[in-house]
Amino acid sequence: MSAEPPSHDHSVPEGLAARITRPVVLVGLMGVGKSTVGRRLAAMLGRDFIDADEAIVEAAQRTIPEIFETFGEAYFRDGERRVIARLIEEGHGVIATGGGAFVDPSTRALVLERGIAVWIDCDVDTLVERTARRGNRPLLKTGDPREILIRLARERAPFYGQAHIRVVSENGPHADTARAIIEAIDQWL
Repeated sequence: MSAEPPSHDHSVPEGLAARITRPVVLVGLMGVGKSTVGRRLAAMLGRDFIDADEAIVEAAQRTIPEIFETFGEAYFRDGERRVIARLIEEGHGVIATGGGAFVDPSTRALVLERGIAVWIDCDVDTLVERTARRGNRPLLKTGDPREILIRLARERAPFYGQAHIRVVSENGPHADTARAIIEAIDQWL
């Protein structure tokens, strides 16, 4: 990893950024704020940020809904696993993953071994509100978004629960969630 500029954010404990020697990998359901919080977190730590979904779109030259529609979810998950492995290998500071990435056993094992896995958790009402703002959620197109999110939360909690750190995202500023992650990492390290 390259040398980093000193952090000017007073909410980052002295020396913490230097103690983080692995990528911080954000996991959790769609709509919890992994990308938005990730950008804020990376800025606070003086690191770079990358969104795995954006990297997948760039690599495939197709949108995620197009990949799901044309090739199916299994094909998408395979590509997602390869892209996340590459992003970890490249040493990015903060990586936001898609909601289903950490459910994949190979991806989860890699993230747990080579990164700091942070589960951003959030209540379903907030998720329904946030995901309704964007129409690019293939898994929500098949029925009632609230019911689908409740089912996904129940199915995926055992996987997300294996993350090194769990932070609950309230329906407030994303900077608050980023600060909570920094405090949790500081305690975990």
